[in-house]
Amino acid sequence: MRATNSTLAPCHPSPAGNAQAEMAQPPHPFRASSKIQARHWDRMAKVYVRQSSPQQVKDHKESGALQYELVRLATDLGWSRDRVEVIDEDQGHTAASADGRLGFQRLLAEVSLDHVGLIVGIEMSRLARSCKDWYQLLEACSLFGTVLADQDGVYDPSDYNDRLLLGLKGTMSEAELHLVRQRMEQGRRHKARRGAFFNHVPIGYVFLPSGGVAFDPDLQVQAVVQLVFDKFDELGSAQGVLRYLASHNVRLGVRPIAGPHKGELEWRRPNRGTVLSMLHHPIYAGVYSYGRHPTNPRRKVAGRRSTGRTSPPMETWDVLLKDHLPAYISWERYISIHEHLEQNRARVTSKGFPRGGSALLAGLVFCGRCECRLSTGYSGKATRPRYCCKQGYHQYALPKCLSLSAAVLDDLVSALVLSLLEPVSLELSLSAGEVVQRERARQTQHRQQCRERARYEAQRAARQYHAVEPENRLVARELERQWEQALLAQRHAEEDYDRFVAVQPPNLTADEQEAIRSFASDCPALWRAETTTAADRKVIVRDLIEKVVVAAQEASERIEVKVQWAGGFISHHEIDRQLHTYTRMKSYDLLIARIVELRDQGQPTAAIAQTLEGEGFRPTRRGARFTSASVRRLLSRCGLSRGRRSASPAGELRADGEWWLSDLARELDIPQPTLRGWVRRGWLHARQLSGAQGRWLVWADQDELNRLHQLRAFSLSRADQPWPEEMTTPKSKTVS
Repeated sequence: MRATNSTLAPCHPSPAGNAQAEMAQPPHPFRASSKIQARHWDRMAKVYVRQSSPQQVKDHKESGALQYELVRLATDLGWSRDRVEVIDEDQGHTAASADGRLGFQRLLAEVSLDHVGLIVGIEMSRLARSCKDWYQLLEACSLFGTVLADQDGVYDPSDYNDRLLLGLKGTMSEAELHLVRQRMEQGRRHKARRGAFFNHVPIGYVFLPSGGVAFDPDLQVQAVVQLVFDKFDELGSAQGVLRYLASHNVRLGVRPIAGPHKGELEWRRPNRGTVLSMLHHPIYAGVYSYGRHPTNPRRKVAGRRSTGRTSPPMETWDVLLKDHLPAYISWERYISIHEHLEQNRARVTSKGFPRGGSALLAGLVFCGRCECRLSTGYSGKATRPRYCCKQGYHQYALPKCLSLSAAVLDDLVSALVLSLLEPVSLELSLSAGEVVQRERARQTQHRQQCRERARYEAQRAARQYHAVEPENRLVARELERQWEQALLAQRHAEEDYDRFVAVQPPNLTADEQEAIRSFASDCPALWRAETTTAADRKVIVRDLIEKVVVAAQEASERIEVKVQWAGGFISHHEIDRQLHTYTRMKSYDLLIARIVELRDQGQPTAAIAQTLEGEGFRPTRRGARFTSASVRRLLSRCGLSRGRRSASPAGELRADGEWWLSDLARELDIPQPTLRGWVRRGWLHARQLSGAQGRWLVWADQDELNRLHQLRAFSLSRADQPWPEEMTTPKSKTVS
């Protein structure tokens, strides 16, 4: 039986069989603590074990053993061994936060469930180094009557003096963590300012025994790294480089920074993240940098160490030392690649990467009024692209500055580009031949290196097999299997090399050279060829043109175009855009006057249309022509029409008060389909002529016109309200 008064019975008595052993041992300094009572013994004792990093768990084994021996302290304080539980799930985790520490979270939950009477730790900093987590644990222990113990004593969080002492220990623990971090960070920064601090080096570099950095000694690794940068200059995107590497089965030479094969060369399949990392890393330009990716605590995700990293501008990096390391590319080339990657991003402020859309100048066109980049839109199953200035509309709800069909502007730029390329077609053909020749030589060299590497691996496996004692069959069988695999890989490399050389010889044949010259000499045909994609044309245009600025003249179809070429030259041009209405045309008044003049001369509308075409007048729709119907529509819209005949071809006369349906629709300013709908509903008196293509006559005197105007106004303002009967009921027809 446990004593109910802890002051008289200071500890839980041991079994009678162990009485002599207990008397033989010296009393523990905390056995007489009055803070431990019977209600504490009725619950579990928890021993919390934690070390801050995996390296400490591996190397500081004495600290771990000392913490596990705290089980004896719990038993000395009166708990039996089966009532003591060790919580060590947080081994290798820092106590800076409770996030990701499952052991601490389980301990807090057990305390809140009133299952814990005692918490034992080597020191309180093992439990938490954050005051937020520490005081949360103290509050739970105070509410549920749990005591804490370490090598210095037993503490009751519900006691004021103990609570004050525990709070002081928690504050000192958090301050200690801050000091440790500060010393470590200052040491890293001091080493970084000398360009000597490295976590690891990227592909293509290795650490020297002296602590420096050098090129990877494997020449094929260096060649693949150089290939990545050369292909980016050629293809212009990281995705394009990745597709090239995948299609040609080019792998990257990686040396793992951890694991059983640390530092050994492995050939891995490239991925988008690795290619982007290589293109963004300044070390390939010989630059040492520190502070490229600082951590934002607000973005950090619990349990994921690499989260929360940001990418600030280069100007804010802590350390940037040029010409400090061996370089694959120059600093100017790195800056060009960095800017190109920024322009490839799909944002309003960047050009974007040339895609498959038919708009030739997507990302290059700017508004001459607000100087914003024009967006590109498609309609008609992506066959009719348009350039539209929408920035003011989206940002400030302002009217759109400009909208024009992309075809007319693309045709102008295409003609300018072809006129620039035709004089240098011979040089282009020679350059194209050199590019193909250089590409084949590079691929041939890569396959030769793969064949050489496979041959070396096979010879190495053979030497290992022959070096083993014949009697040691357990090892010999495994080495024999590795030798067979190496021979199989060597055969595949030899076959791949022979197949490539047979299909694409290192040197271009005479027929191939002649084909390249013939294609490159006819630039217009090559530009319009089906094999030339829209993305190919865009790449050519972007190599020659920096930007295109367009400005619309007020009340005119004329567009002023300013082309800024690479190198700084600016050319000025004018084009006609497609308008939705004739009234915005600069020559609108002249066009109407000319039509009226020709009509007064007695010419029919068909002859008027031919005369307008001959005099250079053009309709609003691009590629359209004036017709008899379009001339009549223009006269009717201007109110200059002489009206239709009062009788139809069948001899039916138009009565007083009757309107042609189109004329009444124009009078009411509503679409003709809306007026036809009113006729079908019986809201109007109308009749259809037997001839004249079934034209409609609608009867409406002045009273009916007033009613129809009210009906139109109600149709524009109604909000799901029923139609008033007095507006939809036609007046009795008194004139027939």
